[in-house]
Amino acid sequence: MIGQRRLILEPREVPLGGVRGMNVLRALPHRNLPTIGAWCFLDRFGPADTKMRVEPHPHIGLQTVTWPLVGEIRHRDSLGSDADLRRGQLNLMTAGNGISHSEYSIGDGPVPLDALQFWVVLPDSARHGAPGFERHTALPALAIPADEGADAEATVVLGEFAGVRSPATVHTPIVGAEIVLSPGSRVHLPLRSGWEHALMLVEGDAVVAEHPLERNGLLYLGDSRDGVEVSSDEGALLFLLGGEPFEDEIVMWWNFAGRTHEEIVAARDAWEAESSAAAEPARFGIVGGHDIRIPAPPLPDVQLMPRGRRI
Repeated sequence: MIGQRRLILEPREVPLGGVRGMNVLRALPHRNLPTIGAWCFLDRFGPADTKMRVEPHPHIGLQTVTWPLVGEIRHRDSLGSDADLRRGQLNLMTAGNGISHSEYSIGDGPVPLDALQFWVVLPDSARHGAPGFERHTALPALAIPADEGADAEATVVLGEFAGVRSPATVHTPIVGAEIVLSPGSRVHLPLRSGWEHALMLVEGDAVVAEHPLERNGLLYLGDSRDGVEVSSDEGALLFLLGGEPFEDEIVMWWNFAGRTHEEIVAARDAWEAESSAAAEPARFGIVGGHDIRIPAPPLPDVQLMPRGRRI
């Protein structure tokens, strides 16, 4: 057991290839905490008026979870999927042994855009399997009774929360849920005591476990909690993520999640080889409607080492 913690994971601004003029903030992975449950990556891109053009790029060993807040995003992948995504809907892409995809904002010019992008690391039982894509336009919601003020509402995006399960495919015990609090509300969020959890304040104001949150701040709560008190003066939009602690050490580099340096090198070599005009794409396939791919960055001069939690 990890035990109850209260640790703020401050987001850091990072460049994101293919996106211009956007504010991209990354809260996960953290140096001392590479995963929360099986969640291994959390970006917020926006809010901004921008023309988003993320050309085809590869993934292995993870699922991508796209949760739009404002605007629409077009997803295309090497399985032939072509789906427009908007508020309240979920795109879930499972990379398995290899997939490639692109993400574009809809329209020819800058548009308002804001979204959360998550990755979920896959366990050994799924990470070498076939890729897949799911689009869910209706997700289950539930009311959370308030101790004060109006009831809060939760949308279960991934996994299970308070006995309500998302239809999206998962491979580890996990929770991802959007929580909306009305102004002046105080609620008790039920949690699984054997899972670890964190809460991100997306908009508004919130106090979690007597700790005020900053916008885009991620409060890590550890495990051993069967619930947590959350309140808001002006109203809040939060995202709850967590799950059974993921015990494997992982190697994350670029868009890949593996277990060894050699796995990452093999995936990079395959992507670069398939990018050649003379190559026959096999592992990562072709995303229709594109003439270019994002090239892989150079590998560092040192061995990529597996990372586990240090807290």
